[in-house]
Amino acid sequence: MSYAFDPYSALPPVPGFTLRSADVADGEPLGVAQRSGLFGGPGEDRSPHLAWQGHPAETRSFAVTCYDPDAPTVSGFWHWAVHGIPASVHELPAGAGDLGGKKLPAGAKMLANDAGRRDFLGAAPPPGHGPHRYIFVVHALDVPALDITPEATPAWLGFQLFGHTLARATLTPVFATPA
Repeated sequence: MSYAFDPYSALPPVPGFTLRSADVADGEPLGVAQRSGLFGGPGEDRSPHLAWQGHPAETRSFAVTCYDPDAPTVSGFWHWAVHGIPASVHELPAGAGDLGGKKLPAGAKMLANDAGRRDFLGAAPPPGHGPHRYIFVVHALDVPALDITPEATPAWLGFQLFGHTLARATLTPVFATPA
């Protein structure tokens, strides 16, 4: 399947750095842990382990997002959005996006995803809709904190990231629900 749009290609280019995971990989199907159980599937809605290195030395904080540009909406679907991760943190454990964010580092703030939940929502594309991409991004930022209210949306976070991203790292696993 060819994908219609890479949303990050529409942004000004920034340097990259390395993002790895013990749970997800570029182009590989998501496991049950990263699929959604909210819609009756066998998923666990558990955010994957993420670890990064090689970001710019002037990084003051990080944000982490997960976005599905292939969702059957005109706006895609935000599965996860976290900001305020201290620059000294270079790894999030699996399950950091659990409801309540208890595994997030001090200072990190989780926004509600597009389902209105403050947690990681796993993959649940419509049956037979083809594989969806789940773009996990770590954004290295030039500020220690973004001025974002707890009620802000992930799209508003994205707007704020636009002016503060020094570099970004991505992993893009895929998933399709059989027809």
